[in-house]
Amino acid sequence: MIVFEIAAAALAVAAVVYLVVALVAPERF
Repeated sequence: MIVFEIAAAALAVAAVVYLVVALVAPERF
């Protein structure tokens, strides 16, 4: 299930980036 692992990793990275952006630039949300 390499495709699933890649999708899960991409989703995790996107979630972390989203949290960091939400903390650094809350005026955008």
